[in-house]
Amino acid sequence: MSVLIIAEHDNATLKPATLHVVTAAQKIGGGIHILVAGQGVDGAAAAAAKVAGVAKVLKADHAAYANQLAENVAKLIVALAPNYSHVLAAATVNGKNIMPRAAALLDVQQISEISAVESPDTFVRPTYAGNALATVQSSDKIKLITVRATAFDIAPAEGGSAAIESAAAAGDAGLSKFIGQEVQKTERPELTSARVVVSGGRGMQSGDNFKLLEAVADKLNAAVGASRAAVDAGFVPNDYQVGQTGKIVAPELYIAVGISGAIQHLAGMKDSKVIVAINKDEDAPIFQVADYGLVADLFQAVPELTQALEKK
Repeated sequence: MSVLIIAEHDNATLKPATLHVVTAAQKIGGGIHILVAGQGVDGAAAAAAKVAGVAKVLKADHAAYANQLAENVAKLIVALAPNYSHVLAAATVNGKNIMPRAAALLDVQQISEISAVESPDTFVRPTYAGNALATVQSSDKIKLITVRATAFDIAPAEGGSAAIESAAAAGDAGLSKFIGQEVQKTERPELTSARVVVSGGRGMQSGDNFKLLEAVADKLNAAVGASRAAVDAGFVPNDYQVGQTGKIVAPELYIAVGISGAIQHLAGMKDSKVIVAINKDEDAPIFQVADYGLVADLFQAVPELTQALEKK
């Protein structure tokens, strides 16, 4: 029994989400292999080979995977899957894009966003926006699984010495074409891997007011997030969204500002180690999950917080 992990990477480096998936794979058992598909991926492949517990790295370095189009990567997974009992990917935007396609091509069910492993064929996953946990058992010969990274500890990035082998490209599926991308550059940490996250909701009233949160984030070396209501209102881009239909985070500290605490949002952040809520509505649901709550006008409280941090 061997497990294949689809790496999250930027061609040069391995993203932390992959290290969480390695921990999940270790709980399943068997040999662990990592697939690094891209173009010019020597750096990412070398980083994957150093991860503790990894036996082999498959490097698919080809123009067809330059932009990791889901259709092309799914075709590659289908070619490699018969050699494995399990294929795992992080439940990120990328993983959620690729894995359902591969599962459909293999004619197997996908097991989505597992949060625990009970046995090689039995897994626990959240349902009803995280308000209930379902234990699911699969009899599929090849099990395709996405992993909720925040539910598993991060595996050591050093200590391994896996062999790196070239994987034959499966070719271009001919179903999609990369046109371009707009990348927002920031010096702040990535939302899903940040130790501290400061998020704003509808109560921020406008996108300009998110500068108040950015000031706090800069002092704490934190990422900036948002509720779906704030994203839908056009205050901030989709990349900021934390929640069931956004990004799942579990930082050491989560500061929710002007967020009411709808189920959709709580599903994405309630596993945070410490939750701090600032809201002028003392009956806001966010206070039911918060470790610390401040009933106050955010436009007064947040600048005061920034000033207090400046004195530290």
